[in-house]
Amino acid sequence: MRGHHPLWDDVEDALAAWHGAGAALVMNSGYVANEGLLSTVIEPDDWVASDESNHASIIDGLRLGKAERFVLRHSDLNHLESGLRTAHERRSPQRQLFIVVESLYGMEGDAAPLAEIVALAERFPAQVIVDEAHATGCFGASGSGLVDLLGLRSRVLATVHTGGKALAVPGAYVAGGALLKDYLVNRCRHLIFTTALPPAIAAWWLDMLPRVQQDGAARTRLHANADQFRTILARAGISAGGNHYIVPIVLGEDAGAMGAATSLQAAGYDIRAIRPPTVPEGTARLRVSIHADHTPDALAAAAAAIAHALR
Repeated sequence: MRGHHPLWDDVEDALAAWHGAGAALVMNSGYVANEGLLSTVIEPDDWVASDESNHASIIDGLRLGKAERFVLRHSDLNHLESGLRTAHERRSPQRQLFIVVESLYGMEGDAAPLAEIVALAERFPAQVIVDEAHATGCFGASGSGLVDLLGLRSRVLATVHTGGKALAVPGAYVAGGALLKDYLVNRCRHLIFTTALPPAIAAWWLDMLPRVQQDGAARTRLHANADQFRTILARAGISAGGNHYIVPIVLGEDAGAMGAATSLQAAGYDIRAIRPPTVPEGTARLRVSIHADHTPDALAAAAAAIAHALR
């Protein structure tokens, strides 16, 4: 009822243009955006495939939607096709099929096979929703994410983007069609019944966006640094998961990961242990996030510190 300001129209117009989307809708956080979008557009009679490595906000949004859930083995296209075929055969006229994935998984560090997922969705058919939290700002000529980089914008229902990671601003947004935005404005309880972000934050977004869009050099450095760091770890005999700037080092038991993280933090490295329930039992890990401004010496020193902590 209150809180909208014309500055947010400017922000949302700029975001829609960035992605080549029909519209964008700003919400209070990435968690709120995922939970609000999914619980609003997915209904109890629907069916939804959700990757087992999806973020907690996706899991909670699907719980609220109360649709039939199919937990997809991580990026397993054969498993997805099997689930879609069974759901399609049992489909009633009012039943919608959905696929929800992350473009870059925050705890695994790997990218979803988005092109193949979209192609499968179109065969059955199903709507695709992609959480771009870890890809926004980091992929594509202007940093708009993996969906746009792969040319899939017109083939997905919506993407979700958080401001609190590479964009370094409070808030988040959903990018999709104008009809989807209108539907969320009128039906999404996570938008309607919360306090709006203040206009000063909108001004912050408008200042940030061109900086991110124009900083292709930082994106190049980010990916080069990630490749270099992974190479150094491999030379030290350390196996890392994923293939991008999120670098998980799976150690197994909680105690080992916690001990290594404690050692690294004492040495001055802000490297955290990730343990259940954030990740499955027996897969506790160190999670390293590479930045564009890390120097070669800093990357080598961090890798040496990790090797020392794992002895």
